[in-house]
Amino acid sequence: MTTTQNELMEATYVALCKHGYASLRMQDIAAESSKSKGTLHYHYDSKQELLSAFLEYLYDSFAARIDALEADGPDERLRALIETVLSPRDGETEQEFRTALLEIKAQGPYDDEFRVQLEAFDHLLHERLESTLLDGQERGVFRDDFDAESIADFLVTVLNGAQTRHVAVGHPPEQTRAQLLDYVDRHLVATTDADAANGTNDANAAEERSP
Repeated sequence: MTTTQNELMEATYVALCKHGYASLRMQDIAAESSKSKGTLHYHYDSKQELLSAFLEYLYDSFAARIDALEADGPDERLRALIETVLSPRDGETEQEFRTALLEIKAQGPYDDEFRVQLEAFDHLLHERLESTLLDGQERGVFRDDFDAESIADFLVTVLNGAQTRHVAVGHPPEQTRAQLLDYVDRHLVATTDADAANGTNDANAAEERSP
């Protein structure tokens, strides 16, 4: 991507936050950059083509973010993936941008180009989650009695739903994040012999205290 195209992508982000998808005009994007409207049309024939390129730009940015996550093991990486998806990057503009992005996602059933880009996001997240789960199972970090592909599909559904719910009704994504991390600890992380012994001791102690 050229310097000019990168600037236009940044300008598209700002313009989307201000105007949303439905009201967005090419002139609005030009106004947020040092380039003219003519320059926009030189690179992109239409608003649809520009936004399709913007989704690809977001995909590359998201892929770079999750590939750069630092984690000592698959369990920490899984938590980092969840936190990255559900943690706002910019408190001042994140809500406006997520709203505009939801508007774009709503065009998926009617726009083949948008749907292809959105499917790429979905596949990327699913693949990273599944590979992390499989790695954890191979290392004995995660339990071996669940299907990694199915759990990855479940997590993608919850993560996407949490983002939509946040935009639509203001439900805090932090709550979903905390619940998912608790789910990881309770249902995915393998129980060690020490944990099992502590659980047995706790149960015995509770039984002794009962009348």
